[in-house]
Amino acid sequence: MRRTILLHVVFCSALVACAREKPAADSTAGQTTAAASATAEKVGETAGMKVPESVKYDSELDVYYVSNINGNPSQKDNNGFIARVRADSTGVMTLLVEGGKKGVTLNAPKGMALRGDTLFVADIDALRMFNRRTGASLGTVDLRAQKATFLNDVAVGPDGVYITDTGIAFDAKGGMTHPGVNRIFKVVGKTVTEAAKGDSLANPNGITWDAAKSRFILAPFGGSNVQTWTPGRASPANLISGPGQYDGVEVLSASGYILVSSWADSAVHIIHDDTHMAPLVKNVSAPADIGVDTKRNLVAVPRFNDGKVEYYKIP
Repeated sequence: MRRTILLHVVFCSALVACAREKPAADSTAGQTTAAASATAEKVGETAGMKVPESVKYDSELDVYYVSNINGNPSQKDNNGFIARVRADSTGVMTLLVEGGKKGVTLNAPKGMALRGDTLFVADIDALRMFNRRTGASLGTVDLRAQKATFLNDVAVGPDGVYITDTGIAFDAKGGMTHPGVNRIFKVVGKTVTEAAKGDSLANPNGITWDAAKSRFILAPFGGSNVQTWTPGRASPANLISGPGQYDGVEVLSASGYILVSSWADSAVHIIHDDTHMAPLVKNVSAPADIGVDTKRNLVAVPRFNDGKVEYYKIP
């Protein structure tokens, strides 16, 4: 247990060190509107997680899926798991998928996406697929041939499944290197193509599809800009500057506003009309890949180093 806690601390410190750009000035300076100053109220939490990295809400089943790394984010130890939490009673948690059981391989699960009954999960250098109802394995897309290093987040676009590769790796002691390439992969069926790559992606982390504006929103860990990107473009465009060290990103379908979590200032921010950013949830250290409960208008924040998920009401 002591070694695991130490690893989490080292991992957190290493992630902070990998951000190469200084945080930009507060983009909300001078904003006085009620929307810009509103903060979210905590309404609950789910404990008992083991390095929770991502939350995905399933509106049909009214549950949250929570990916748990359960150790080193780069280690192929086959002990990762996906918890399923009832959205109407967040104290009720079951295990949907467990690495090493029922023929399942799941090492260090991170970002997730849903399409139909398929739950897609990023896992180091593979894309795992599971039945969202039963947890049964639906197969794996192996990205070792593409030399994937640190598959991080997953989003379903109009023409395929897109995955970010942050390009980093952690050794047994938690030391971080960047042996890979900053990339976005596209997966259609079992076919993998490289959709974008290069330093302009700034250690890509979170990704989500903005259907209303036909674009992806990117939340890079290594830069201060939240970005937009359209398939076919070689490089992303900067949307707005903020604290940096971003992780999860979600678009609120009703308003078009964007939520993004930041390790730099331990907060979840809201971006209004693509023009200004304001903190919505404060004092949440190591906020990983957030999820949005569209039924209750909540943001679920996985606390990477604290073994829990917290739920906040979006004003």
